[in-house]
Amino acid sequence: VLALLLLLAATRAMHRGKAYVRDKVCQEFKILGKENFRTLAIVTNSRKYSNATFEEIAHLVREIVSLAETCCAEGADPSCYDAGSSALSAKSCGGSSPFPSHPGTAGCCAQEGLEQKLCLAALRHPPQQLPRYLQPSNQELCQAFQRDPKDFADRFLHEYSSSYGQAPLPVLLGSTTTFLSMVSTCCIAPAPTSCFLKEKLESKTLSLLTLMSNRVCSRFAAYGKDKVTVSYLASLAQKMPGASFEDLFPLAEDAAEVFSQCCDSLDEDCMPKKLSEHTAKVCGALGPRDKRFATCCQGKNLMQNYFCISALPPAPAPTLPAAPKPTDGQLCGEEGARRAKRSVFELARRHTAIPDAVLGKLYDASEKARGECCSAKDPSACLGSKRLRMGEELPPFLEKADQLCGQYTHLNFLDFKKRLRESLARTTAEASPELLGRLVEQRADFASTCCPQNAPPLYCAHKV
Repeated sequence: VLALLLLLAATRAMHRGKAYVRDKVCQEFKILGKENFRTLAIVTNSRKYSNATFEEIAHLVREIVSLAETCCAEGADPSCYDAGSSALSAKSCGGSSPFPSHPGTAGCCAQEGLEQKLCLAALRHPPQQLPRYLQPSNQELCQAFQRDPKDFADRFLHEYSSSYGQAPLPVLLGSTTTFLSMVSTCCIAPAPTSCFLKEKLESKTLSLLTLMSNRVCSRFAAYGKDKVTVSYLASLAQKMPGASFEDLFPLAEDAAEVFSQCCDSLDEDCMPKKLSEHTAKVCGALGPRDKRFATCCQGKNLMQNYFCISALPPAPAPTLPAAPKPTDGQLCGEEGARRAKRSVFELARRHTAIPDAVLGKLYDASEKARGECCSAKDPSACLGSKRLRMGEELPPFLEKADQLCGQYTHLNFLDFKKRLRESLARTTAEASPELLGRLVEQRADFASTCCPQNAPPLYCAHKV
């Protein structure tokens, strides 16, 4: 892992559109050697083009490695790398390019020279909404490994890196290296089953770190620092609705700061160290006040504690007095942004089953209204009309979302679908059996994907 991390600085430069800087690439190629350079090329390009096939990534990596091997050799013509990278760009722009396709490729190919190469280097696919890598059984792993160890490693690196590409690169490299080491060790061990069990237990913390950092960094990439603060605040409010805004808001701010510092960091200690420190703060603040948090915080492994806290289901909504409504002056004043976040907090603790994607849409709407009205000639009239419309449309919308996700959380899936069909049959009495069946499947699909904690943010925002 340490050897692979030597190339991280160059990798970051590649993501920023400087993939064709010859001196940097050649320096790292010589430090790492061909095989480690190739391994890292698979990981970084699988993250970058997360929807590409293995064959497309393999084609691209072969070209990248060949270019470095040829042009970084002693005595190579100084123009070799520039000419080779230009040829690679031309091949990317060809009608039958074997490389990963991207909607922005045509726009890049309309440019020329260095601009074209930098444009192509900066392209990347949106991250996968849900990780699709499923680990085979131990027996299947060993059969594939023994059949062709190199092909097995390459395919694993591609599948795992494209599935967990939002995890910080040092975390991802540590996880993939540990897994491949486990397979190569246990598949030739006298007792493979006990070897796999031992190795998996020892790497459990790293596996959890990869899973959790991929989740939080996917959310951070989709939301940005401000909205991820609101999302985290709402999640805590739904798990512990009796806590005050003053108790939870600093924890949400702290979490957002951790993600902003570590999701793109090349420091291998950043995410495990800062996420553990954050977990200790959450446990210190909320553990003494809530039995469920206290149970999660009992363990000595802070990463497992964080995983436990993040998996806590929403608590039952308590009976609370009506939330105070901010005045126009408060919404448009210096504390306006904080007031908007407090409103989402108050909503979340009163409707603990409402999913993150719905609350996120409401926060977006409130921020849009603040932006429009606070700069209007008559802010009060503007905000008044927005409040009037929200007062009419919001309650039934919240009730529908609360009911759907509340039933999904508390019923088994078959009972949930039965209840859903009965409810839709009453509200859409004239629907044909085929239409009713489609509506049931549509709502059930939304609930199963978007009602749980840690649902994919962009996918569910679209589904709302």
